Order: sequence, then C-alpha cells, then structure tokens
Amino acid sequence: MILIYPTYFPCLAAMTAIAQAEHVVFEVCDNYQKQTYRNRTYIAHSNGKLLLNVPIQHAKNGQRLSTREVIVDNRFPWQSQHWKSLQSAYRTSPFFEFYEDDLIDLFQEPVVHLLDFNLKIFERISELIGLETSFTSTEEYFRKPIQQDLRYLADVKKAREYALSPYNQVLQKQEEFIPNLSILDLLFNEGPNTLSYLENQSLDF
Repeated sequence: MILIYPTYFPCLAAMTAIAQAEHVVFEVCDNYQKQTYRNRTYIAHSNGKLLLNVPIQHAKNGQRLSTREVIVDNRFPWQSQHWKSLQSAYRTSPFFEFYEDDLIDLFQEPVVHLLDFNLKIFERISELIGLETSFTSTEEYFRKPIQQDLRYLADVKKAREYALSPYNQVLQKQEEFIPNLSILDLLFNEGPNTLSYLENQSLDF
C-alpha cells in the first residue's frame, strides 16, 4: 500500500507508483501547500517543458487552508487555456484524437474544489488506461503512516530525476526525451500501451 497525494494529471513517477501498488491511499487531510503538483502539471511543448497551472483562491486572512477547502479561482480562463495548450502540443501525436472526446469535458465543466477535481481526473485516467488498482482516502493526517509514504512525490521543490524508459514523444525530433511529464504525455503518445509502460518501470522510491 502506498500513501500519495491526488494531483493534477499526475506525473509519470507518481502514476508508476500507483500502477504498481496493491492499494492506493490518497492523502486528503493535510494542509494545502504551494509549489506542488496538486495544482500543476508539465507537458512537452515546442520550447521544451510547459507548465499548466490551476489557479486557486488563497485565504484572505493569510491562514493556511486544508486541502479539502481549496477552491479553484475561475476568474481566469485556465481550462480553455490548458486545453488549447494540449491541442497545440499533441494534435499531431498518435492518440490525441482517440482520447480527446473522453477528456474535453474536464476542461469545460465548472470546477469548484481542487481536491474533488483531482480525484475525478484520477478516476477518468484510470478508466482510459485500464488501471484497476483500488484506492481509498485518508480520514486523518498520518505523521507516521503504515503505508509506504510517497507524499513527497507531489513536492515540486523535492522532485528527483527518475530513470523512466524513453518512449516516442511527438516533439522528440526537435528535443531530447523529456522524462516524468504529465500522464497525458504518455497517454497521447503511447495510447493503449500506457498501463503496460507504467507497470514495467523500475523506479527507486
């Protein structure tokens, strides 16, 4: 069993850990932290890596918010911007057109709570790649969890380099392989082979 944060279209290291786990426990009882993958993901673009960031509403009194309380700031057209970025980056990839109808509603339907949205994304991605790993959510914050603690995988500042196997990326003719991008990069480039790729990685967590 692993303990991990639900994030915005998870990076491949996190998805590898999830795909290889017997059971996933999502941490939902913590305080929200900035500069994490909770509200960001990276995709490949013509200039290399491109950050897709979900804006959130911060507490006006400066107090820390729990993860459950975090609300997305929809004053910015972030959903349409993210979708346009994905179209620009992956329209020529082998499987973008195959999956776009299954994903586009995530960029059109209103989003309120970031946590609920991230869990919805995880369930959708699981359906598309055939992932059947069971999962539950925490009911309290564990300082000394009995599960393998992989919560650090959500921390952008502590991100490590993982020896992920190269796969064909749509922009690879211009750039070298870019590892540990969003699960969307793998999905649009590898399609039905996505789950097999994740299950066959050997990463040191």
